[in-house]
Amino acid sequence: QVQVVESGGGLVQPGGSLRLSCAASGSIFSIYLMNWFRQIPGKQRELVASITGSGNIDYADSVKGRFTISRDNAKNAVYLQMNNLKPEDTAVYYCFVAGLVPARTSFNSWGQGTQVTVSS
Repeated sequence: QVQVVESGGGLVQPGGSLRLSCAASGSIFSIYLMNWFRQIPGKQRELVASITGSGNIDYADSVKGRFTISRDNAKNAVYLQMNNLKPEDTAVYYCFVAGLVPARTSFNSWGQGTQVTVSS
């Protein structure tokens, strides 16, 4: 079983910055995908940023140039540096991790979410 835990959310003023962290633990053989999603109440969860095991990165158009995703393979961790935050970035942010367990079967795990609120 693989557990995923996010941290780093909070309240920040418009134009400010936050850094989200996510760590996966448990029976992990390899991780090939780590994503950040966000969700506003009443709306669908949307993909914010994605990074593969080989380092390929993709961003939602709404965050390009402001958010940076990175990962630490040794720690099974992924980070989201969020700069120049806007009120519309307010959401619960979720970490998603996909990979293989030692038995070489796949797993998909979600974190519990961390609240980011951008407000003056």
